[in-house]
Amino acid sequence: MIRVKIPPHLRTLASVSGEVELEIEGPVSHGSILDALEARYPMLKGTMRDHVTKVRRPFIRFFACGKDFSLDASDTPLPDAVASGAEPFFIVGAIAGG
Repeated sequence: MIRVKIPPHLRTLASVSGEVELEIEGPVSHGSILDALEARYPMLKGTMRDHVTKVRRPFIRFFACGKDFSLDASDTPLPDAVASGAEPFFIVGAIAGG
């Protein structure tokens, strides 16, 4: 079971509270997590990555085990602690401005 923490505005959109738990078959990567998340909550399609190209949207970041995976390829395997459910996968809405 993969544990995913999503930003409050996306939790509201998906009508969930707290962590989301997902079952993922095969290698666990941020791409496979987003595929499973969008399949379970179709209203999230296009919010974290482009509908067609699947490229991460600006200001969305991915973290696991204290490491930023945002710029890694979407099929890069995540740490075993995430795959086992011991550690959550974080999707964070970044803030910019001055």
